[in-house]
Amino acid sequence: MRIKICGLNPIRDVQICIDLNVDFLGFVFYQKSPRNINLNEVTNLLKYNKQKSSFVAVTVNPDDKFIKNTVVKNFDYIQLHGNETNERVKEIKSMGLKVIKAIKVREESDINLYRKYNEADIILFDTPGMEKSFEFPKKLISKIPRGDRFALAGSISENNVEKIAKLGVNFFDISSNLESELGHKDHLKIKSFLNKLNNIYE
Repeated sequence: MRIKICGLNPIRDVQICIDLNVDFLGFVFYQKSPRNINLNEVTNLLKYNKQKSSFVAVTVNPDDKFIKNTVVKNFDYIQLHGNETNERVKEIKSMGLKVIKAIKVREESDINLYRKYNEADIILFDTPGMEKSFEFPKKLISKIPRGDRFALAGSISENNVEKIAKLGVNFFDISSNLESELGHKDHLKIKSFLNKLNNIYE
């Protein structure tokens, strides 16, 4: 089982996620998002002992300047939500990053788009909502490929994660359902969700 928590604050949320062994810590670089982080806060990430956690820069069509000046220096992975090609993924990997490529799934045929991205280290099957908490269609969850390379996002919560796990998913990306206030993670909800996951997979 693997877990990624997205939309974290570089100061407030990092240490608790590391202490709870969260695999991937996601930080959003998207100005329209209530979780968009201040570039001035990015350097705070360097002070942490990440242990087994990885830091992820969540982006939309990032340019080379931003990747080289901000992402490469502070992150292990870059998550791509834009219209990148497999060749672009390869270019970004050559800069020294691992890549998570998001696939927006509206219908079953969208799932197979992952085959175009053999250069990506991880494929994230997501809804087209771009942080609007759209629910991933239940009928399609069983259609996505299985394994450590494939993650699922889209209204995953403590209330439904057990049902999703029974459909074969073991890599979860969660964000808004760990908040009590828009854009601010609730640490009690993070702990509760991870306890639920650990009970499912023990």
